[in-house]
Amino acid sequence: MEQLVVTIELFGQPYTFKAESEVTKAKDVADFLVKEVEKVERQQTGQSINSSKLTILIIAALNIANENFELKKNHSNFLEEIFKRSASLAHRLDDDEQIVR
Repeated sequence: MEQLVVTIELFGQPYTFKAESEVTKAKDVADFLVKEVEKVERQQTGQSINSSKLTILIIAALNIANENFELKKNHSNFLEEIFKRSASLAHRLDDDEQIVR
């Protein structure tokens, strides 16, 4: 698989990393991180405590992890609902098929 280089800027400092992924996907992920860090920075600016870069990064990581868990939970619930509905429909079809015979 082809490696690609992606550069992002956090706290005015460029960070370059290699990714084994599609160029667009790697850039989208990197951009998502940058936006989350900027969002946390804006939220922390209004507070009296001056947050360190590490604190901001940890909060951003926790926000992203929380969103990931929520998406996984929603996906799991969605699949469970589809399974239940599919089983119900299959049961109804079986019942209808027996009536027709």
